[in-house]
Amino acid sequence: MANSLLTPTAVTREALRILHQKLNFVGNVNRTYDDSFAQSGAKIGDSLKIRLPNQYTVRTGKTLDTQDTAESSVTLQVATQKGVDVNFSTADLTMSLDDFSDRILKPAMSVLAANIESDALSMYKDVFSQVSNVGSSATFAGVANVRKKLVDNLCPQDDLSMLINTEDNVDLVDALKGLFHDTKEVAKQYREGYIGRTGGFAFMENTLLPAHTTGTDDGTGDYLTDDATAQTGASLTVNTGTGSLLAGDIITITGVNRVHPETKVDTGALMQFVVTADTSTNATTIAISPSIVASGAKQNVTNGAANDKAVTKVGGVSAVHNISLGFHRDAFAFATADLIMPKGVDFASRQVLDGISMRIVRAYDINNDNLPCRIDVLYGYKTTRAELACRWANN
Repeated sequence: MANSLLTPTAVTREALRILHQKLNFVGNVNRTYDDSFAQSGAKIGDSLKIRLPNQYTVRTGKTLDTQDTAESSVTLQVATQKGVDVNFSTADLTMSLDDFSDRILKPAMSVLAANIESDALSMYKDVFSQVSNVGSSATFAGVANVRKKLVDNLCPQDDLSMLINTEDNVDLVDALKGLFHDTKEVAKQYREGYIGRTGGFAFMENTLLPAHTTGTDDGTGDYLTDDATAQTGASLTVNTGTGSLLAGDIITITGVNRVHPETKVDTGALMQFVVTADTSTNATTIAISPSIVASGAKQNVTNGAANDKAVTKVGGVSAVHNISLGFHRDAFAFATADLIMPKGVDFASRQVLDGISMRIVRAYDINNDNLPCRIDVLYGYKTTRAELACRWANN
């Protein structure tokens, strides 16, 4: 029996299914904001404010001490458009959907998915908590320490994922092969190089996780705080260091300890900060996250950065280390918007699967009997609660 011409809806749905299956980071972060953009033309605009949890201080004694509610938010902007353009003949459309998918859609969707995922993974540079094991192989102790960081930040223990690079996956499969008693999980390790669920995380291997290269600062505390007052906020005044810092570098400040998020009690551990903008060797300010907050409901450290205290980078000169990432789904957000449907073309189809909105538009080239086709996704991503994620640096 002859195959019927493939319909626009069938092609679009198949393309979306392939794309969806290949996004294992984007597929495990918060996607609840997609509905806000799922309107023709994204009528709410390209930005959405996401409220963060309110924080309060606790009174001691019977005297009333009211406090204002200071709400805060982050903005998710959907403004990145990427796509793949293909060309096929009318004869191609007489193939079965499986053949058409294997020959044309899968290669196109694979490269599009990889680029979207790679973009979203750049959010690792927003994460300020890191377990550093640079120069050594991944171990189960590292997994436990990542979970500890999240627990210390009061991260919910549901929906925890661990995205690991391929080298960490090799090391962990080898390290854990004697610890599992579930025969199905052991079988997966040997058949698929897959760990499964352990240590409180659902593990996923991802080839797109980047390696982080640190700045040329040697990590010995060459930068010193340089202000007569105890510094707070997202910008740190320092003397001129002897090396650069790069966005994504992790630093600590001598004497600035992390406090318990609720009781504000000193934990005895230095607070970690992430550098948010490249800093040249002769720079006198370092942009950091989170902001240093030494009092009030949002307090995160014991005190501000006093004068002449060492600012120490994690890692040596231009050190390169692989990044894996433990996170709760609410640490990050990803959303797509509905692109407009053009008129006067051979066909235009838009479909949505699990919040991913994809549009396919096809025209007809009468001279060559071809059908040039464009596949587009309009998307955005945002680190919404960096405290619910932790980097893991190995090798």
